[in-house]
This record gives sequence, structure tokens and C-alpha cells, in this order.
Amino acid sequence: MADDESSETTRLLRAWANGDRDALDRLTPRVYNELRRIAGRCMQNERPGRTIQTTALVHEAYLKLVNVTNVDWQDRAHFFAVSATVMRRILVDRARRRLAGKRGGKTPQINLDEVPDLGSGRARELIALDDALNALAQIDPHKAQVIDLRFFGGLSAEETAEVLKVSPRTVMRNWRLARAWLLEELSKNS
Repeated sequence: MADDESSETTRLLRAWANGDRDALDRLTPRVYNELRRIAGRCMQNERPGRTIQTTALVHEAYLKLVNVTNVDWQDRAHFFAVSATVMRRILVDRARRRLAGKRGGKTPQINLDEVPDLGSGRARELIALDDALNALAQIDPHKAQVIDLRFFGGLSAEETAEVLKVSPRTVMRNWRLARAWLLEELSKNS
């Protein structure tokens, strides 16, 4: 049954990419709960009084996603990977705006073994991680994708392997190497 549902979601994604607006209407209820799960993971440690709620993050990401053109959706895992990246960009942009005009301070350490703590007033950490991840993408885009999918998207090694069309073993190797590189990069800025 799960394969049938996944296949139907993939079919709707492709129909939507080909301009079928009705497909988008049928797709939305299928993906909404998973988008909320991804947003919740991104924001699970957000401080009280945060500037964005989980539902608002989902809606903002959704608005960005529906306006995307020329995307060849491979499957539902690809869609959720892109969704996680969009949510990450939204949170990083908000963090940058919060810190605009503020000065000083060392970049704190981030533990990449923990679940993402993208909120809780840790805007500098999120920006530092984003900057390091962008630097890694310049050197090795594949490893940066693995971090993006696993850390921000909450995808398992198997799901990440499916999106990237590699083996789970390759994903884990790239995960370990990318984490080590990012930790080194982040420590330079501490």
C-alpha cells in the first residue's frame, strides 16, 4: 500500500510539473503532513516567542514550491528533499535578518550528531552552518547534499540514497566525511 501511495504521489508531482494545476490540488493533502513533520524537525527546539510557527514555515515553503517552474520531480523523496532545502533557506534568511545590524560575537560550535536545533535563538549558529555548508557545496556538492538531506530534511540514509541515486553505504561515507569537514570549518570561525 505504501508503494502505491508513493507511486501516486510521484505521478501527481510529475503531472503538476507538466502544468496540471488539478494535480497540485490533489497532491497538497497527500504531502502536507510530511511537510509539517519536516518543518517540525527543523524547528523542534525553537524558543518560545519564536518569529515563525511550524505551520507558517510549511505555508511559506509551500508558496515557494508552487511557484517553482522547470523542476523534473524524480519522486516523492526528491520533492521532500527540495522542500527541506526550501525550509532551510527560509530559516537561514530569517536568522540573517534578525542579526542584520548586530555586531561581534564568536561563532558557537554546532554538534552535527544532534538533531537540528535551528531555532532557540541560535541564529548565528544557523548562519555559520549555512555558510560552511555553502563552502562545502563549492568543493563537493554531493557531500553538501547529503548533509542537507539528512540534517535539515531528516531523511534516513536509505531515503537519501534514493534521492541521490547512490547506495546507503555511499551516503554514510559521505555523511561522515562531510560532518568532519564541516566541524573543522566551523571550528576555524570559533
